[in-house]
Amino acid sequence: MNPSARQTRFPTEDVLGHPAAGLVYLVFIYLALLFWQHWSWSVLVASLVATALFLPLYFAFFRREPAPRWIVLAVVALGYALMLFNPGGNTLVIYAMGMAAVAFPPRVAIALGLLFAALSALLYQWTLRGTGFALPYSLMVVFIGGVVLLGALYARQRAARNAELRLTQAEVQRLARLAERERIGRDLHDLLGHTLSLVVLKSELAGKLVERDAAAARQQIGEVEQVARQALAQVREAVSGIRAGGLEAELAAARLALLSADVHFDQQVAPLVLSPQVESALALGLREAVTNTIRHAGARRVDVELRAAEGMAELRIADDGRGGIERPGNGLSGMRERIEALGGSLAIDSAPGAGTRLALRVPLQETTA
Repeated sequence: MNPSARQTRFPTEDVLGHPAAGLVYLVFIYLALLFWQHWSWSVLVASLVATALFLPLYFAFFRREPAPRWIVLAVVALGYALMLFNPGGNTLVIYAMGMAAVAFPPRVAIALGLLFAALSALLYQWTLRGTGFALPYSLMVVFIGGVVLLGALYARQRAARNAELRLTQAEVQRLARLAERERIGRDLHDLLGHTLSLVVLKSELAGKLVERDAAAARQQIGEVEQVARQALAQVREAVSGIRAGGLEAELAAARLALLSADVHFDQQVAPLVLSPQVESALALGLREAVTNTIRHAGARRVDVELRAAEGMAELRIADDGRGGIERPGNGLSGMRERIEALGGSLAIDSAPGAGTRLALRVPLQETTA
């Protein structure tokens, strides 16, 4: 299986939780014995045997992707068999309802859940007739099993959405890298193609003149040096633009990263014309702010606004997280240095419990660092 196909699936434990943690509900099989008037050692042995048979099926369900559907039917059959001795066997039926939400399409899973609940009610009417427990145990399967089934379906949908977002983000990054390579190739061709051709021609001319006219040869060599220095400056400028993507690409990456972390993202971006240096600094600042929000803030919402104010490009980034930044770390310190090198400023407002607000202000006109 190729990696991209493998990533479209999500682990079963993303929906049902960690396998070991889910076993805690087996205790209800034995709690039912406290209220069962026909309790005997044979009933306890039947419960232990059913539990022993259930455990390998349960872990096998988590180990294989996609989850085996036959295990769902095996678990529900085991639950019905145990219900003949112990009414707490409905616990295994509820397990099967949760497993069905993972192994089958949603509509089929809901239909199976209703079928499992109906068969449980009929079985209780037969085994618990005249005890007064038939209806309570039947309702228990309906309500608890329904909650488990619907919760697993919701978790499945969310896991699928997260997997889709991860794939989308990976595709955006791949396309961004491809576009960046193409841009670098074009820039290098435009910057160096003509320059290197000129260097070759002048070098050849200087070689021909060196014996006949030394002064003219020195002039040509000087021009070669001047052209080479200009080419070096152009390459350095191009490399500085390669180090960070554009602000628009960074906004798209921020939206995907925040959606993957279940954080609402809202942006208001004015159509400003920014120099490459200013755009690079703002893009790197946005990336650092979003990374800190995901890792440390515990926020549920992030707002980004870009506007022009008093000849400055102002980028505001606000979240509703825990706040309380006492001392900026290396990331914020680097952000401040980049902004101040362009003649701008960075303001941080981070009160405990009130979120964090960053304001990056950079002159719209290109400033010499």
